[in-house]
Amino acid sequence: MTIQFPITFSKMSGTGNDFILIDHRTPFLTREEMPGFAKAVCERRVSVGADGLILIENSDTADFRWQFLNGDGSWAEMCGNGARCAARFAFALGIAPERMRFETVAGLIEAEVTGPSVKIKMTPPNGLRLDEKIGACGEEQVVHSLNTGVPHAVLFMDDVQQAPVLELGRSIRFHEHFQPAGTNVNFVQQQGGNGLIVRTYERGVEGETLACGTGAVAAAIIAGILGKVAPPVAVTTTGGEQLIIHYRLAGQEITDVYLEGPAHFIYEGQLHAEAIRSK
Repeated sequence: MTIQFPITFSKMSGTGNDFILIDHRTPFLTREEMPGFAKAVCERRVSVGADGLILIENSDTADFRWQFLNGDGSWAEMCGNGARCAARFAFALGIAPERMRFETVAGLIEAEVTGPSVKIKMTPPNGLRLDEKIGACGEEQVVHSLNTGVPHAVLFMDDVQQAPVLELGRSIRFHEHFQPAGTNVNFVQQQGGNGLIVRTYERGVEGETLACGTGAVAAAIIAGILGKVAPPVAVTTTGGEQLIIHYRLAGQEITDVYLEGPAHFIYEGQLHAEAIRSK
């Protein structure tokens, strides 16, 4: 397709995880063009800059569907913070009502918008694995893992501020144990009765982000299964904001998983052709 500039977009933030959102119901990108476009507009300092790109499209079975791409141009099955931003964006543009459903690769997502706060019902988690030992950064690491729409590894520690998030996160993210898809990596510290602090190395961003919604969900559920917390669980992100995780447990059976937190509009603008650098 030929891209017609300028392109109207919104910049949004879900607890510090930032996204470029575009109404793509009248398509101007082919699927093949989307990765390159996402990588270009998400590059910081030379374009808008963001952790990911969200394209809102028409759906035959829900209020809308999204195309979600990470900042490096890779496709992602799901993103909790991005899902909240997509829901609020769609509601603000009149694409969907306050209570809505939308299609993702991970499955159908239900959402409810209440002002700047959005609560989403997550797809059922799967692939729970506990107390696995792997070698990373020259040491044996005890790792738990769960897929909450995307794969997550969880490590508990006494002080997450001392965690080598970039070095250890990258080592585990690319570890052969999690291939071929790789994994996001969450460093988790218990805080009070039902609170957690979570720092996340995100696959696709290839670094630490200020928040990761699906990672917060994975951390809260695994902490619950291990008897460290009980829902609802308050997760404090690197950016300092809180996400509330609701779920039900029956042994290791996980149901009724919800992620609740803010989705903020930062600004609106127009992309010009010069925002897409050719390399």
